[in-house]
Amino acid sequence: MAAGLECLAGHLGRTAEITVVAPDRDRSGASNSLTLLRPLRAQRAGNGFIYVDGTPTDCVHLAITGLLQQEPDIVISGINHGGNLGDDVLYSGTVAAAMEGRFLGLPAIAVSLASPNPTHFATAAQVIERLLESLTTETLPADTILNVNVPDVAYADLRGLEATRLGHRHKAEAVIPARDPRGRPIYWVGPPGAADDAGPGTDFHAVASGRVSVTPLHADLTRHAALAMLNAWCGGIL
Repeated sequence: MAAGLECLAGHLGRTAEITVVAPDRDRSGASNSLTLLRPLRAQRAGNGFIYVDGTPTDCVHLAITGLLQQEPDIVISGINHGGNLGDDVLYSGTVAAAMEGRFLGLPAIAVSLASPNPTHFATAAQVIERLLESLTTETLPADTILNVNVPDVAYADLRGLEATRLGHRHKAEAVIPARDPRGRPIYWVGPPGAADDAGPGTDFHAVASGRVSVTPLHADLTRHAALAMLNAWCGGIL
């Protein structure tokens, strides 16, 4: 089981009743995919966690619509090993799991420890504990997901929390060609691009400055500012 997930469950389980439903393997980059062409299998591990042979979105959907006897108060996804900053949210299984919780009518938080080799999982768990304490008196807007990225430092070394917008990366690097054992061509997806739009106010900048980035997300991808222009354009076609 992923160290970040175990750490978060351990911290939150001290003050709340939690149920862990997680993929049975690393599903990085799964985004919002649902498994539709085969059944899902859920099994319970020795520590009580439920693991599913599907995507993070499958896990949340299955938990809320079938597995749990009682609907939870909130969905928390993570702690992800590595940041989910800027364009990462389009591919992130961690963010997608939170988004599925929001689609199903629950408040949701995605949390990531922003380091390629993270170690301070307890820091991220403590941040989530503090956010949950705050949410007992403040409520999230109905269509909001919080995307939380925590610097990989000791809790005492954090420089605070900052409400941020998503930054932007340069385009991804090229795929990496190789050969399989039979000499056939194969390709590895290359690493993501470096940060591009990463100035003050962005999630990239907050984390680089030692602050926890808290970005409100919503699922409406409509570019509202373009509707008037597009309406005029469409009216001239037919």
